[in-house]
Amino acid sequence: MGKYLDPKVDLTFKKVFGEHEDLVMSLLNALLPLDADQRIEHVEYMPSELVPDNPAKMGGVQRLTSVFGGYHSIVDVRCKDNKGRQFIVEMQMEWTTAFKQRVQFNASKAYVRQLGKSKKYHLLQPVYSLSLVNEVFEPKMEEFYHYYRMVHEEHTDKVIDGLNLVFLELPKFKPQTVLEKRMAVLWLRFLTEIDENTREVPQELLESPEVRQALDIVEQSAYSDAEMERYDKFWDAVRVEQAYIDEAEVRYGMGREEGLAEGEAKGREEGRVEGRAEGLAEGEHNKALESARSMKADGMSAELIAKYTGLTVEQINSL
Repeated sequence: MGKYLDPKVDLTFKKVFGEHEDLVMSLLNALLPLDADQRIEHVEYMPSELVPDNPAKMGGVQRLTSVFGGYHSIVDVRCKDNKGRQFIVEMQMEWTTAFKQRVQFNASKAYVRQLGKSKKYHLLQPVYSLSLVNEVFEPKMEEFYHYYRMVHEEHTDKVIDGLNLVFLELPKFKPQTVLEKRMAVLWLRFLTEIDENTREVPQELLESPEVRQALDIVEQSAYSDAEMERYDKFWDAVRVEQAYIDEAEVRYGMGREEGLAEGEAKGREEGRVEGRAEGLAEGEHNKALESARSMKADGMSAELIAKYTGLTVEQINSL
């Protein structure tokens, strides 16, 4: 039995699902909320970079970083099927407060860019975004599968079809989880059980032709020295990122609570709901600015500070 690399790493994930149409199609059919008559039968890859439609109208800035990670967004895998539906797949190792907004931004851009110059709205096809997250971001929820779409508040069977956003918390998944689709369990086991420490692959995974193919792709012997260096650098970056997150939580974690307290006080003073909401927002913003000043003084980059505080890079640079 060969040694395996972790399929969640950028290099391996893209090799498995970004270079083999049959495997990404199997993953999508397994994990997306598609009925039997909606199954994907064919896919073709599309450019993974979602760029501005007209950068010149943005003050001539070719790459403007924002809370969404930049107008130039590069997703892990992007493809479409023969019905024109688009699918975006992302593997996220570290959760950030802006990740949901970035996913929504990318899906929205993919949706509106279908229109082109014809403006025939009835031709717009749905966009499905599948985000696999290697962290728990909803600790108060038991479910690991989160599906967002536009529904009527009272009559949830009434849907405006367009954007379909699916987020999975991989650490919450357990092999015994009851799912409607057998392949969903197998793919999630592949993503959560296979890594450098795997010495014996479960027989259920080996019996699936699709997963067996994916296992062959992530065998360490299939990678060059240069690719292995990239793999190791990815883990180094993840560890550095986590160290920053841990430090920020320890050193600046009280900012939000103090901001909420300040907002509550202002709301009580003004004696109305609007004042409370305004006070909460202002209190959070002021504490975010204070935390950003401290982080900036400690030498943290503006992009990293933006990730933790919710401020824009422009706001941070002006401090």
